[in-house]
Amino acid sequence: MTMTSTQNSGGVLRTIVMMGLIVGTLDITSAFISFAIQTGKNPVTVLRFIAAAAFGKQGLPDTAMIMWGLVFHYIIAFSWTILFFTIYPRLLFMQKNRIVTGILYGVVIWLVMNFIVLPLTKLPPLPFRPLQAFIGVSILIIAIGLPLTFMTHRFYFGRK
Repeated sequence: MTMTSTQNSGGVLRTIVMMGLIVGTLDITSAFISFAIQTGKNPVTVLRFIAAAAFGKQGLPDTAMIMWGLVFHYIIAFSWTILFFTIYPRLLFMQKNRIVTGILYGVVIWLVMNFIVLPLTKLPPLPFRPLQAFIGVSILIIAIGLPLTFMTHRFYFGRK
């Protein structure tokens, strides 16, 4: 696939930044809402948890933990965005059904984050809870997988 004039490197960077901000914001907002509904606690606890993966539970003062949690969250969201944006035009089977692709990408993100990334962090192992897993996978499908699939397809192939 060759790049058209609308797909120049500036357009690619702008598109990736926009997509990363959108899916990162959808994901963290969904996580905040889900956490608040399930626990009744302040949703910024989610950001503390993210930062604790790098710094441990008491690694930094509270405000710094919250800020680092947000930074790490968006780094992760941008990483998944860049990966998807890069592989999408190269893997033809992904282009056949955007909904299936979005669902599968959300599931892949959940599996990699929970079974590869989290065990490598400073967080203690969490027990597997089927309902929590379902909610987590659903958030990743709806907030990241599906939006990335449709936005990436539109970038590369227009409104088809």
